Amino acid sequence: MRAFYKNNDGLIEVEAWTPNCWINVECPTEQEKKYLLEELQIPEAFYNDIEDIDERPRIEIENGWTLIIMRIPVKSQDIKLPFQTIPVGVVFKGEICVTVSFQQTEMLTDFVAYTKRKRINIKDNFDLVLKLLLSSSVWYLKYLKQVNQKIKLAENNLEKSIKNEELQALLQIEKCLVFFMTSLKGNDILLHRIRNIKSQKEHFDPELLEDVEIELRQAQETTNIYSDILTGTMDAYASVISNNMNTIMKQMTSISIILMIPTLIASLYGMNVPNNLENNHYGIWIVISISSLLSLFGVFLFKRKRWF
Repeated sequence: MRAFYKNNDGLIEVEAWTPNCWINVECPTEQEKKYLLEELQIPEAFYNDIEDIDERPRIEIENGWTLIIMRIPVKSQDIKLPFQTIPVGVVFKGEICVTVSFQQTEMLTDFVAYTKRKRINIKDNFDLVLKLLLSSSVWYLKYLKQVNQKIKLAENNLEKSIKNEELQALLQIEKCLVFFMTSLKGNDILLHRIRNIKSQKEHFDPELLEDVEIELRQAQETTNIYSDILTGTMDAYASVISNNMNTIMKQMTSISIILMIPTLIASLYGMNVPNNLENNHYGIWIVISISSLLSLFGVFLFKRKRWF
């Protein structure tokens, strides 16, 4: 999908490209790929880098073209991994500015609507990059709130019954937090590299830079907090499972010992040797009584030691 946006008290969509407009390409088709590589003459290496799902945030300059890759959060179609991050590339040179992502995102659509609502003007390409970084940090925080709700839901389910499904749900959330943490660190490094570009230092809006830095730091700290909480929760439930297993094994051992007492007595008196009870009319009842008394005594001892 390809869209053109012109800066006019917010980003207004237009039908065709005009100088200094923003071209947003999501999930590019072969036709849109030809448009980017042949008509706009974007370096093919830049396009391939953005296509790599594991590409890290960075800035690169080649033949007058500037490539800036940031990672933004998205909802995943994979049930086992509710959230993940994808690379979004901003490529610009002169009057051409293009953003490319290989997956549709809520963030970019919301960013356009936000600029219209707040009548925000984009001064230049680096200003667009900084505002996109700010928007991505806000979306990280939005998704982190949803992650927190999933953690609470998994904890409630675990309190009712400790099953593999609930533990796997926590593990999946932990994976999401790892992806968020890694991507946020990469975006933070990217921000420091952008603000240290000598030719652009005088043109940056200091308030915007401060806002981006604050939101990035807040997203990183929130991710770290949720990750620590989740790690502690999983460790606690691992200890609970281990304690439950120890309790069950202790109970099974106690039952085995108690059942072994009458088995031992029956084995001794069942041997084909004289035992002074072979001619006793009440021998069987004597053996049963002795076995029962010893078994009850064993139950009393285990109860006293709280093995049951």
